[in-house]
Amino acid sequence: MSLKESRIEYKKGTLSDDLKNESPFDLFKDWLELAKKYVALDFNAMSLNTNSSDGFPASRIVLLREFTEEGFIFYTNYESAKGKELEQNPNVSLNFFWRELEKQIRVKGTAVKVSSEVSNVYFSSRPRKSQIGAWVSNQSEVIQSRETLVRKEEELEKVFKGKEVTRPPHWGGYLVIPNSFEFWQGRSGRLHDRLKFSEKDNLWSADRLSP
Repeated sequence: MSLKESRIEYKKGTLSDDLKNESPFDLFKDWLELAKKYVALDFNAMSLNTNSSDGFPASRIVLLREFTEEGFIFYTNYESAKGKELEQNPNVSLNFFWRELEKQIRVKGTAVKVSSEVSNVYFSSRPRKSQIGAWVSNQSEVIQSRETLVRKEEELEKVFKGKEVTRPPHWGGYLVIPNSFEFWQGRSGRLHDRLKFSEKDNLWSADRLSP
């Protein structure tokens, strides 16, 4: 089958105009719960899009670790490429796509670091190997070979043997505070449903967009 012939008909849902009166936070929670129930792997995966210094947008998949009335929390190395980009420009976009549900959510917002206390609590919940991995990786930096990581991991296993693995100071969380949500539901004939929620002066309003 060629790429030109690869297509499906979207038939699994609708977006009613009644939803314009909903809170976008509540609607996101509802969709996330559906994804948790019906999506087999990484239902909390999202595309994080930052602005790089060379003028190109930068996109990668990260995992949503918490969603609150403030926004979306994920964790990373603050000295990574994404961390440096967020330091220069905190404006980001997120994208969630659940093929099994024929649903997509786009979010725009501003990223701020969470407190050390919040990062510590999450770090302590990670598997020990992942905790040590946060110390091992100088994320986004050039390394000579895979063996470089293996040797460093072995060294740090010895350093932390019999001890609690503490959180590296260069590793922690970001909170993305949203200023817009766009909910997309696939529909037959490519006449998809799109509702965009925008915030102004702490009030949210919604509009239907043409597909």
